[in-house]
Amino acid sequence: MSEARSGGSAPTVLRMILGRRLQDMRQNVGTSLEDAARALRVKPLTIRRLEKAEVALKPLYVEKLLETYGADRQEIDEFVALAERANEPGWWHAYRDVVPSWFTAYVSLETSAKTLRTYEPHYVTGLLQTRDYARGVLRGGFPNGSEEELERRVELRLRRQSLLEGAEAPTLWVVMEETVLHRAVGGSQVMREQIDRLLEVSELDHVSLDIVPFSAGAHVGACAPFTYFRFEEPELPDVVYSELLSASVYLDERVDVAAHLEVHSRMSLLTSSEDSTALLNRMRKEYS
Repeated sequence: MSEARSGGSAPTVLRMILGRRLQDMRQNVGTSLEDAARALRVKPLTIRRLEKAEVALKPLYVEKLLETYGADRQEIDEFVALAERANEPGWWHAYRDVVPSWFTAYVSLETSAKTLRTYEPHYVTGLLQTRDYARGVLRGGFPNGSEEELERRVELRLRRQSLLEGAEAPTLWVVMEETVLHRAVGGSQVMREQIDRLLEVSELDHVSLDIVPFSAGAHVGACAPFTYFRFEEPELPDVVYSELLSASVYLDERVDVAAHLEVHSRMSLLTSSEDSTALLNRMRKEYS
């Protein structure tokens, strides 16, 4: 997955899991990519793309591969049923008209992760934005979009936030730059409401919010925004997402993930929850 994505359909997390299982089954029985490809009469690249969840899991392909790997009938039937489920579009598919194709994979990962760690140098992270703040950010990001498209994007952003509710909510650890609080998106009232929202969520047990102050000076995290995802499913590796101007990069190589985790941890040491809360309260007064 360590590559840039600028198009194509985004896989669901279940499809990623099944792709990993196919790869593990093939390797466990010692079948090469070339041998698996011959069983389907396709190119080895097709097998690789199935295992990387870059294409849909065709039931006929899955069944033939499992037969080649020596699976029994019950295992094949259960796997094929899961493959059919995995090919169903996620709830975010309804917003495909206003969401870049390379971002839908992010929503899929976000929806299924149990731990998220994010670094934001420019804006409040999407999961913590108020409606009016989100509208201001998205209007700036899509200046040529219509009002209808803008409202659809805002609706999607707010719907994503529902994952922070309930007993199964993931752990969210946000590190932001103080710059975020000085960028007056939407005006003073919008910023006051947004800061109130940050103060509110920072009290939640499963949310941590660290704001790196200007006084920290130059530091290792002065880079592009990124998000780290960890999952309960053992088949899925940790994944890091970073966004470019017109595309995104998803990284799952251990060295890449470890580097981003170290940066996130180092930045969190530049402040404390008490200092972050004090900074939020000071900035709220400035917008009064």
